[in-house]
Amino acid sequence: MTQTPVSLFVNPAAGRGRTRRRVKRILDIFANSSIDVRVFESRGVGDLERTVYERVGAGDKRIIVAGGDGSIHEAVNGIMTAGLGAALGVIPSGTGNDFAKAGAIPQHWEQATQLLADRLAGDVISLSIDLGRMNDRYFANGAGIGFDAEVTRVARSYRLPIGDLVYLLAIIRCLVDGIAVPEVEISGDGTELRDFVAGPSTLGLARWKGPVTLVNVSNGPWIGGMFHIAPMADHSDGRLELLVAAPVTRRRILNLLPKLMRGAHMDEAEISHASVRRLRIEASVPVPSHLDGEVQPPAQTFEIEVLPGALRLL
Repeated sequence: MTQTPVSLFVNPAAGRGRTRRRVKRILDIFANSSIDVRVFESRGVGDLERTVYERVGAGDKRIIVAGGDGSIHEAVNGIMTAGLGAALGVIPSGTGNDFAKAGAIPQHWEQATQLLADRLAGDVISLSIDLGRMNDRYFANGAGIGFDAEVTRVARSYRLPIGDLVYLLAIIRCLVDGIAVPEVEISGDGTELRDFVAGPSTLGLARWKGPVTLVNVSNGPWIGGMFHIAPMADHSDGRLELLVAAPVTRRRILNLLPKLMRGAHMDEAEISHASVRRLRIEASVPVPSHLDGEVQPPAQTFEIEVLPGALRLL
C-alpha cells in the first residue's frame, strides 16, 4: 500500500460530462490495488490548476488527472509553476485526448487507470517528457496560432455529444465565417529554420515573413482528436515541430482535411515545416491562439521554446 494518498484531480465536465460518471469506477480500480486516493473536483476553468499548484506546494509528489487535454494543460501549469518536480499520471477522459495519443497511455480510461494503479503499487516512474512554453504558459501537446485556434474556440462553444466530430463542425463554421490570413514574422535560433526560409539570416537568426492561414508548434503528433498534424513529433526528442500553412481557399481546406487526418499533408505545397528549439512569432495584428486546446487571449508576440525532459510521467 502506498505510504501517502495520491491526489486525483477530476474535471467532471470533461468528455461532455462523461468523466463525472466514471469517478466511482476509477476509485474502485485504485482501491482494488490498495492505492489510497483523495479526490479534488474542478469547479471551473483555472480551478484545477490552482489546486494542483497548492497541493504540490504542500508536498504532493504524485498528481493524477482524470479529464481531457485542457485538464492536463492546467495540471502541467500547476506542477511547473510550483517547481517541485511532482510527477503526473493521466486518465484520458476528454473529447480529443491528444496527449494520451502521443505516448504509451491507453486510450480507454479504465485501462489507463489500471496501468496507473499498477505503476503506483510498484512505485514506478514511467519516463520524462519535453514540454513547451509560450510566453508565460506551458503546454504539453501543442500551440496553435491563427485558423486552428479559431476552430478550437468555436469547438469549445459547442456542447453537442458528438465527440471529435465537434472539430469538423467547428471547421465548417469557421469556413463560413471566413479565413483570416495575418502576416507573421518567424525567427529561430541559429540555422534551425534554414530548410524553412528562403531569405538570408540576420544576426544569427533565420527569419521568414509572410501571410499565413495558421502556425502550429507541436510537441505531440495530434490535435483535435482526429488530426495527425505533426506525424514526426516526439515529446522526448528535445525539439518542437513548426508547421506553417500558407493562405488557402475554403475549397482547398476541405481538400486538405482528409490528408491532415491521415498525416499525409506534409508534402503539400502550402505546408512548410522545421524542427526547432526556440522561436519568436510576431503577427501584424492581434491573433487568436491556443495551448493544448485552451484558447488564449489574442496577442501579437509569441515567444516559444522547448523544455527538454521537464515533466515526469507516472
